Amino acid sequence: MPRLEIHQEKITDKEALIRICPFGALEEKDGKVTINAACKMCRLCVKKGPAGAVEYVEDEVKPAIDKSLWKGIAVYVDHVDGEIHPVTYELIGKARELAAVIHHPVYAVFMGSGIADKCEELLHYGVDKVFVYDDPQLDRFKIESYTAVFEDFINKNKPTAILVGATTVGRQLAPRVAARMRTGLTADCTVLEMDENTDLGQIRPAFGGNIMAHIMTPNNRPQMATVRYKVMNAPARQAEVSGVIERCEIDPEKLVARVDVLGIVKKAQEKTIEASDVLVVAGRGVKKEEDLQMIEELAALLGGQMACTRPMVESGWVDAKKQIGLSGRTVRPKLIITCGVSGAIQFVAGMNHADCIVAINKDEKAPIFKTAHYCLHGDLYEVVPRLIEKIKAAKEA
Repeated sequence: MPRLEIHQEKITDKEALIRICPFGALEEKDGKVTINAACKMCRLCVKKGPAGAVEYVEDEVKPAIDKSLWKGIAVYVDHVDGEIHPVTYELIGKARELAAVIHHPVYAVFMGSGIADKCEELLHYGVDKVFVYDDPQLDRFKIESYTAVFEDFINKNKPTAILVGATTVGRQLAPRVAARMRTGLTADCTVLEMDENTDLGQIRPAFGGNIMAHIMTPNNRPQMATVRYKVMNAPARQAEVSGVIERCEIDPEKLVARVDVLGIVKKAQEKTIEASDVLVVAGRGVKKEEDLQMIEELAALLGGQMACTRPMVESGWVDAKKQIGLSGRTVRPKLIITCGVSGAIQFVAGMNHADCIVAINKDEKAPIFKTAHYCLHGDLYEVVPRLIEKIKAAKEA
């Protein structure tokens, strides 16, 4: 990054130099001229100041990395006690698409304790090689130990890109690994594209969803990205297995962690909105908290759950676990009915992969109608009760 350096010994008139800056970025502190955060790098102080008093310095350009040394798309296998999280299969499907562009293999990195018998399941999804680190010290997720394993895998196999699920574990592990390898990481990607030169295009909403940022890491390897559950398509499970399993060893000293897991208390099982096939969403068009009963009744009749947009959570009417969108959950139900939802990009990004989207809104210009498969132009207070009546009548018949 370029910067300005001030050589105090070459300043002949401090006040004259300070007056040159039109942004007030030059100031005197403790008898020395300094540059504050108002600097716009216009370089007027370099051009008009005393010769050599202010110098424009550019950092040396980092040498281009030899991309040919890095090969393969790796997927971190997220699991709990060997039970693989579904986001892993979705990432394997995307990894296969990316690898096909550059003719690279697909790897899976599986770390834990007592997981040897779970590895073969990954071979039913088109993984070329599963790297298994099975060690008693990896029985529970410990950030230091798991980072050490990831570093060992990267140094030995040099994958060009690594995909990690944006789960509780993935959100902790990926940044730590990226920092350890001094590479870039893009969080919560919604689109991943591979160039033929092996550069990974990572696309995600930015500035509250108002723009789509296209991020690349052309001068570092590996390239890393996290992806939420239900954003990508999982490939169909094949009856035949393909690929191989490679059991890996690591120095036990590297697995020593300064934090020990003393115990785990399991919480009560609950059905999340991500797991529901039918969702009825309450938006800003719902005027009163009591009116949510109408939305819940429709959801119950359809065998689904009620979900909501951010305003419902901020008002305290609905639990945050039921919020859909960039700041909430990403869902992919078979049917989603939105009631009084305007359709801001922040919300749409969390549900636009649903099989069938039905939108109810009295504003015919509402953005949600551009996303919905079926658009019902009308007041939700008229439409929803009629839907409830029709469904009840159909069930009674």
